[in-house]
Amino acid sequence: MKVKNIGSNMTEISLSDGTLILFSYETPVAAEFDYKLYRTNKKWSATTTRHIKKWLDGREAEEAYQTFFDGLAEG
Repeated sequence: MKVKNIGSNMTEISLSDGTLILFSYETPVAAEFDYKLYRTNKKWSATTTRHIKKWLDGREAEEAYQTFFDGLAEG
């Protein structure tokens, strides 16, 4: 696992299987694996929304429940 600080209160975790998980503050909110992008459907703060948009960089992402991201982060 690799941890990369990509901005103020934005962290990207890279797992050994190639999965990338975006954390805003301490919460997993977006991910990339199997060549697909996912973003949480939960409404967080305006800052977290900006973090997700910045990380996606204009790419389309499928929405998923927050529990999906919580499960990814737990391993």
